[in-house]
Formats: sequence, structure tokens, C-alpha cells
Amino acid sequence: MKISPRYSFRGVTDISAKFLEKIGVRFLMLDLDNTIAAYGEGALADDITMWAQDMKNSGIELFIVSNSKRKERVESFAQTLASGYIWNAGKPSSRGVLQAMELAGFDAHESALAGDQIFTDTLAANSAEVFSIIVRPIRCKNPLFALRYLFEQPFRMMCQNKRQEVK
Repeated sequence: MKISPRYSFRGVTDISAKFLEKIGVRFLMLDLDNTIAAYGEGALADDITMWAQDMKNSGIELFIVSNSKRKERVESFAQTLASGYIWNAGKPSSRGVLQAMELAGFDAHESALAGDQIFTDTLAANSAEVFSIIVRPIRCKNPLFALRYLFEQPFRMMCQNKRQEVK
């Protein structure tokens, strides 16, 4: 299985609807923690909320696929985005990704998963054969997370756009 992501962006808000349309994606699955909200945050930042609205206005459907075992937290963020969600997704297994596509009625060739972790998000996306998009984590306070991101760096650098601006 391929471990490197297909695309890389600084943050989720750098992913444009125009870019997604260019690669044929109409369904964007999003990891929750450290992708659209920092660990422990109870609400989305304004820039994430505005970005999500722009995506929806452009015809991109959003869907949260999270490993969080806190259903209420995931559900709360999904309500804010007016999106579907899968909690306790089991990434790096593709189970949650495949379930999200089935629930929303999209195929792999028109779907992508954006997340902050290679060994969960990217592996799940690649296993499900959807476009994998890696973003930098929103916040990296935990030393163990910082070490993991350091180990992921070579894989992050192997993607097609290597963090260049892709519009």
C-alpha cells in the first residue's frame, strides 16, 4: 500500500474548490482533530467556517470522518458544517471512509480525504482509493505528536505538489 499522500497543503483552508473541481472531486471528507479544529477546541475557527461555506457554495459536499470516540463532539462539529459524519472511524482502516462514501452516495474517483496524519488519514484514503490530502496540524503541543510528525516528514515530501500552491 502506498503511504505517501497524493497532495499536500499548509492547512485545510488552502484547499480550494477550484483545485478539487480540477481533479474531479465533489466529496471532501475531513478529519476533525488538528485538521479542522485543534484538540480540545469546542468550536470551529471563523476561517474554517467561511472556507466550509465557500466549499458548499461551490458544490463540494463535506463530511467528517474522525477517529474520535466522543460522538457528541464529532456530531457538534458536523452540525456546524451541516455535514454528515462518522465517529470512531478506525483509520487507518478504510472502513469509515467507505462508509462515508456509501452514506453520501459518492464513488472513490470523485472523493478525497484531508487530514493531518500520514499513518491514519493518508493510509485510510489510499486504502479506500480516494485522493489523499495531507495538511499541517493546526496545533502541535504534545511532544509525542511532534515526534510523530517528524517521522512523517519524508512521506509528506513525496506527494505530487509538495506544498506548492495548487489552485
